[in-house]
Amino acid sequence: MSEMLKHASVTEMNPADITQIRSFNRTVAEGIGALNDHFLGRGRPMGESRLLWEIGPQGVDLRVLRERLGLDSGYLSRTLASLERQGLVQVDAHPDDRRVRRASLTEAGSDERAELERLSDAVAGGMLAPLSEAQRRRLIGAMAEVERLLQPSLMRFAIEDPAGEEAQWCIGQYFAELNTRFAAGFDPSLSLSADARELTAPHGALIVARLHGAAMSCVALKFHGKAAAELKRMWVSASARGLGVGRRLLAEAERHALESGAKAVRLETNDALKEAIALYRQAGYIEVAPFSDEPYADHWFEKALR
Repeated sequence: MSEMLKHASVTEMNPADITQIRSFNRTVAEGIGALNDHFLGRGRPMGESRLLWEIGPQGVDLRVLRERLGLDSGYLSRTLASLERQGLVQVDAHPDDRRVRRASLTEAGSDERAELERLSDAVAGGMLAPLSEAQRRRLIGAMAEVERLLQPSLMRFAIEDPAGEEAQWCIGQYFAELNTRFAAGFDPSLSLSADARELTAPHGALIVARLHGAAMSCVALKFHGKAAAELKRMWVSASARGLGVGRRLLAEAERHALESGAKAVRLETNDALKEAIALYRQAGYIEVAPFSDEPYADHWFEKALR
């Protein structure tokens, strides 16, 4: 089941809104020719054509393909097998690590991808052709906004190894932002610890949000049995702000804290992080007396979990 379906609660939505979205989806599907197994007239379903595009001229690891498109291993294997039978793709062991499988285009696959590019451009041009210049600008602007607003529904949240390269990149981005925003800068060695060991089960967890396989945001937890869990290292990339990602990160952290047995979540934050403070208060966190000696903290918050 897709991330969108897992998080949606249709009973809470305005029925007219649901109807409009479904109508929009039908119009787009018809407009791009996704209603049959002969996408763009090439004799294959849209899923196969999308894989040809994603594999691209340089090839790609199967793991990256799964993460980028949110595909399960079985579907990906079947689709790649079909493309291999058509002589468009080959799957081999990665030259640097034979445990890693990598897909690449054959010469015929490269030619087919080029033809799909041409046909896709023609479809896009066909959408614009009947419109005036003013209408085209409105449509392009609306599409850009729709694409941005759809991003939260495509985000995937998962507990990851805090020592992993991308997890460490997220935490590094968090440190760099604090160093920029705090008047006196930020030195991680002076802050209370939340190292990889402390963020690995059963001691804690690091939750990473990904969009098309790329790490975009993170939040960490330190567990203390039934006592309050500590929320740490919450970071949302600039490109994902304003889309409710922080709220969803908080909800994911609270869910994992509750599953760990914690009865509450507590956190410290700095005066400079106005948006974070507003988010915590909106999410039901109550300001409490200081419970730690975090040198960068100006506020301490706690929320009971139910």
